[in-house]
Amino acid sequence: MAEIPGKAPKKVKEKKQTPQERQEALRYNHMMYGPTDGEQKLTPRKVDYGAPYLKHPKFQSLMKAFKNGTAFKFEITANEKLSTIATDGSQISVNGKMIFYSRPLNKYEDNLLIDRAAAVQFQAMDAIVHLVFAVLRSFPELEEGQLIYQRHQFYHGLETLDGGPAGEGPNLLLGAYKHTKVHERIR
Repeated sequence: MAEIPGKAPKKVKEKKQTPQERQEALRYNHMMYGPTDGEQKLTPRKVDYGAPYLKHPKFQSLMKAFKNGTAFKFEITANEKLSTIATDGSQISVNGKMIFYSRPLNKYEDNLLIDRAAAVQFQAMDAIVHLVFAVLRSFPELEEGQLIYQRHQFYHGLETLDGGPAGEGPNLLLGAYKHTKVHERIR
């Protein structure tokens, strides 16, 4: 019974759970007690698109100019990138690229259209995505939810904005809105 001096006695290892035993124990715990806080799946945070713009005075001036048929321009900085948002009364453009434009429908209303190619080009920029939804939300006459943004893409219904039917053309009609442009009086 001679022990070698300097060696510690061998430690008895505890028996670990096998992956199958762990899964069975989790299934039983879920069945009996439900998932724990750490096991809850995280729900994606709901983003209120357009909210940063809606109450901003520059955006309100832009929309007022768009509805009145006058010109207005302002600049925003997003991700250290300077973008110019402007209107000449019949279109709203970002850095000179038209996103929204209007066409006369009748004496009191215009149709609002979105340029599909420009919207798809800017769908990666958060500031422009917020601008698109702020413009849509500033017209109470337009239907809610016809244009949505998921997984960094715009969708119209179930189709992506760039993957719509070929017969629809390069622009998407969003609806009619009331304008306050000055009309000549007929005598």
